[in-house]
Amino acid sequence: MRREFGIWRQAGVLALTAAVILGGAAQAADTSTLTASERREDLNTLYSVLQRGHPDLFANTPEAEFLARRTEIESRLATESDVEFVLDLQSLTALVRDSHTQVSLNAVADQVRFYPMVLTWYDGHWYLTTAAREHADLVGREVTAVNGHTMEQVLEAFSTLLSADNAVKLRRQFRQNCNVADLYEYVGLVPAGGALELTLDGGETLPVEEVDAEALGGLSLSRLPDQIDSQPATAAAEDAYWGTALDGDTYYIQYNTCQEDPELPMETFAAQVQTELEGGDYARILVDLRNNGGGSDGVIWPLLAVLRQEMDDGTQVVGLIGETTFSSAIINAVELQEMGAVLVGEPASGSVDHFGSVGTAALPHSGVRVGISTKYIDLGTLLDADAGRGVESLEPDVTVPQTMADTLAGRDTAVEWLLAHPERLEQRAYPDAPLTRGRFVGLLHAAAGSPQAAETAPFSDLLGIEWYLPAVHWAAEAGVTGGTAEGTFAAARLLTWQEAAVFLTRTVQALGWEPETVRSSDLPAALARGAWDQEALELAWGWGLLPEDAGVGITRAQGEAMAEALTALAD
Repeated sequence: MRREFGIWRQAGVLALTAAVILGGAAQAADTSTLTASERREDLNTLYSVLQRGHPDLFANTPEAEFLARRTEIESRLATESDVEFVLDLQSLTALVRDSHTQVSLNAVADQVRFYPMVLTWYDGHWYLTTAAREHADLVGREVTAVNGHTMEQVLEAFSTLLSADNAVKLRRQFRQNCNVADLYEYVGLVPAGGALELTLDGGETLPVEEVDAEALGGLSLSRLPDQIDSQPATAAAEDAYWGTALDGDTYYIQYNTCQEDPELPMETFAAQVQTELEGGDYARILVDLRNNGGGSDGVIWPLLAVLRQEMDDGTQVVGLIGETTFSSAIINAVELQEMGAVLVGEPASGSVDHFGSVGTAALPHSGVRVGISTKYIDLGTLLDADAGRGVESLEPDVTVPQTMADTLAGRDTAVEWLLAHPERLEQRAYPDAPLTRGRFVGLLHAAAGSPQAAETAPFSDLLGIEWYLPAVHWAAEAGVTGGTAEGTFAAARLLTWQEAAVFLTRTVQALGWEPETVRSSDLPAALARGAWDQEALELAWGWGLLPEDAGVGITRAQGEAMAEALTALAD
């Protein structure tokens, strides 16, 4: 039996205590004011550990801006409060623009002030999802401004404090900190000690007075779930992962954390899922990553092996992503795309490529803890699905945002949309993305009629889940590719025109075709550049398989065109 937690894990209902709002479990340090000398040492230590620990500290912000910010902070070390000092440290760290590199406020948790409210994002709008009990009638209303500032201006102001590598993560960070009064004052949205005024749709305003952490815990609050009578069957649970049948021919898996459940190892869970799938008649499997904030990306692999088998048998796999999908869950979502699965839902707060693998450090006097990315994770070196993307929010192939109306009605918008659309979905096309070796072999395989291979390819770097895996097996068996000198296939490596020509001509030869020469013009310089097999280039050009608009790189659209030209040879 799965342990209910509720969809409101996504809906913006916090316990509204300092520990929950500020994150982490670190204890607050001594709250006595530090000396300017001690603060200077902490500031210098922070800058030093960022420089030593981060693989590319100045990737997004020039070093001069860091130094200018540090000088500005130094000018007020003797006069600011402990909270202001920690926020200064946070603002310096925010210049990294890295979603995994963060400063925690826990060292001053007992000094921070709060507003008794929470704002949550639904389908392009901000809503009041928690308020003082006397304002219960306003919960669920759209919020359009804070102290006269539009929500876009509020997010821009908070970007000086919150380190994020994409707009969705910034929005997510704001949502997690939206009731911390000190932050609004620090970025200039609220005067010192002043009230927060929310503007609601229709122009109505709601003033919100600040309280300290102790008073916050004693307030009577109205939360969004108070207005909701039921939850969907797919509501977030405390379990690390669980699965169940939905609506007859759909099987649903919820994967909430990239961590092994000691009471249910992933291999055991994957075996259970396989047994249930074999005992039913499922046309579609949903893998829900919308509540998954990361962990270890390798935990899911036994389940991916089961899904690969089901996909080979014709079952469609759909991944669900959303704002909470982050870190290792992003890697898993892109792996699903590498398998050929379609992603449905909303843009994720995690970026496709990103800094990650966090290390931690504590500053000597304040006790402030810092999380620092220690490496850059470039999925493009491993996965064709990443090609053409980078440090940007992972977008779904089909966008279906959770709406406030469905939330209030206890419905899961994306899952209900999927149940109402049983047709086979397609991944989003990225025609201008660069073409990889793996994708091109997949296109050639389809153009050749998808012949079966008797043996598996011997390449050591294949993951075993790729959608183009049967194509690589065939290509190796048919002599279309022999891989690299290192015994690998290098599926994610970008294709060159020379490789394209070789793969094309070898495919023609493997199929026993004898095409006619349709071009007599000279090989364009762009195609001839770096040639190591002039004959293959001349043949592919003469047969009309290589495009006339060849540039420096090859796009997916050009790969599709070459595959279509190959198919035309058989007519």
